[in-house]
Amino acid sequence: MSTPLLVQRAGIVRGFNRFYTHQIGVLQEHLLQSDFSLTEIRVMYELSSRGDLTSADLCQMLSLDAGYLSRLISGLEKKGLIQKVRSITDARAVQLHLSDLGRSVLAPLEEKTQQEVMALLSALPEPQQQQLTAAMQRIQTLLQGSTPNYVLRDPQPGDMGLVVQQQSALYAREYQWNWEFEALVAEIVAKYLREFDPTRERCWIAEKDGAVVGSVFVVRHDDSTAKLRMLYVDASARGLGIGQRLVDECLRFARHAGYTRMMLWTMSALTDARRLYQKAGFELVEEEPTLSFGKPLISQTWARAL
Repeated sequence: MSTPLLVQRAGIVRGFNRFYTHQIGVLQEHLLQSDFSLTEIRVMYELSSRGDLTSADLCQMLSLDAGYLSRLISGLEKKGLIQKVRSITDARAVQLHLSDLGRSVLAPLEEKTQQEVMALLSALPEPQQQQLTAAMQRIQTLLQGSTPNYVLRDPQPGDMGLVVQQQSALYAREYQWNWEFEALVAEIVAKYLREFDPTRERCWIAEKDGAVVGSVFVVRHDDSTAKLRMLYVDASARGLGIGQRLVDECLRFARHAGYTRMMLWTMSALTDARRLYQKAGFELVEEEPTLSFGKPLISQTWARAL
């Protein structure tokens, strides 16, 4: 039902759409000068950031006609940019895989876009950058329909102390781990802050209703291997998909940073985290009994190719 207020609000949305479309058009002009359409680049981006996907996955994610997507995929396959492979979990399913050539084509386009967006943000003072990105996350949350009621953001001053305190309290409460774990967490955080390399390392803070409720780190293990560290979600925020989202962000960042492998270290007692890792494609590569944090535990190393 049309009302004067609804008409007014529709005008505001349309005005914002025109403004933002112009902004995005300016940022993406260089893509139109490449040999690929925006849709082709978006398909390659999704395969790069999310890993192998089926055509049905891409249709749903990008809201594309199946016939159009089929023709587009055929063209990219002929150019050697993507390959069709069998799913590792279902031999009957065919997935699309971004080839090494595809990654080499996409990388400079992604880097140029990233630099242009960073230049756009750099023109704003720090408080306005935070306001802008928070508003964009809020718009996305509202229009997605299912409101996750949380945001992932970069760490701010004071967050790292909270990460140490919350993780130490959480594992003491839920697993009765002693002060040794708090010492380990503090050492990891201190090393991250002292040696932080923004091109190869990243931390995400999960915030819900203004409170920090989780975090995860990606750090360099060696030139080809990234390490996922210190994933946790507070009990008050579980069931919202935060853990899975944090793992997905780690994988996406590691691929873009040029890593070809990701590993992590955990304990077998952390069953919820282990299920997340398995779902994300990690495989157990090593385990051994250990006496750590005042408890007899089984130490595990998990890894996967990117």
